[in-house]
Amino acid sequence: MATQLTDPFARKFFYLRLSITDVCNFRCTYCLPNGYKPGGVTNKGFLSLEEIRRITRAFSAMGTEKVRLTGGEPSLRRDFTDIIAAVRENHAIRQVAVTTNGYRLARDVAHWRDAGLTAINVSVDSLDARQFFAITGQDKFKQVMEGIDAAFAAGFEKVKVNTVLMRDVNHHQLDTFLAWIQPRPIQLRFIELMETGEGSDLFQKHHISGDVLRGELLKRGWIQKLRSRSDGPAQVFCHPDYAGEIGLIMPYEKDFCASCNRLRVSSVGKLHLCLFGDGGVDLRDLLQDDNQQAALEARIAASLAHKKQTHFLHQGNTGITQNLSYIGG
Repeated sequence: MATQLTDPFARKFFYLRLSITDVCNFRCTYCLPNGYKPGGVTNKGFLSLEEIRRITRAFSAMGTEKVRLTGGEPSLRRDFTDIIAAVRENHAIRQVAVTTNGYRLARDVAHWRDAGLTAINVSVDSLDARQFFAITGQDKFKQVMEGIDAAFAAGFEKVKVNTVLMRDVNHHQLDTFLAWIQPRPIQLRFIELMETGEGSDLFQKHHISGDVLRGELLKRGWIQKLRSRSDGPAQVFCHPDYAGEIGLIMPYEKDFCASCNRLRVSSVGKLHLCLFGDGGVDLRDLLQDDNQQAALEARIAASLAHKKQTHFLHQGNTGITQNLSYIGG
């Protein structure tokens, strides 16, 4: 199916990142070091199940093939399993993924799979339980590891693990991570620390380029794989001696934005053309009944005319993104 979602730079968008809450129960140093504080949400609250159904129906009709449910922590929603099922009602959407901190995985992952979830990303920034606690503010390392095991037991053939790469925190632990994925079909994705409005001091202290790891991987015989059109932005590497893979997400690399294939909708129904853009296009007034889908699709399509060619992180401009829970990372 051809997508109707194309911007002025001929980029095509097959991938929607849909935030369903900005609430999170972790206090990660690079995102919510002081914990979640309510206040960013309108009086209407987060998108309802019906609003989510309407928004994914519209994106599906316009060519979206993949939806990732994000937060905050999406599994904090009591209706999370119902949300997965609602997204899966759209046959054109072949992949429904979630990014989670993993604390509810062991309990619920089998239900999520039954509802139609096809892919899981779990955030794990250290394989040392004490360091995990120091980064997240939660003593949940064992619980998260059991959740990853539960995902495999529930039938997921591969699990992606997101690790924010931080100088002097975990950048020197490559051997530990490689030993962990050697027997396991885990795609471990190192994500460069990104500057946000609230996190510039942390960024200056801990940012390190993923190029450091890429050079090391290539030296050790890892080989870069080709991307498919609905993949995320990771450069993925494989090795014949490893069941797992390594992904590198490097938003500061030249031409990072040239392959952009994803759009974002926040938990209060705003379309964001870039994680680090300004403002956002409000869609909520067109999500109140089933008769406004044509108008909703028209507004989404018209908005793409305003997508910029690149983010402005190199100039220190982080847009409205005060922290990464705000519109789902």
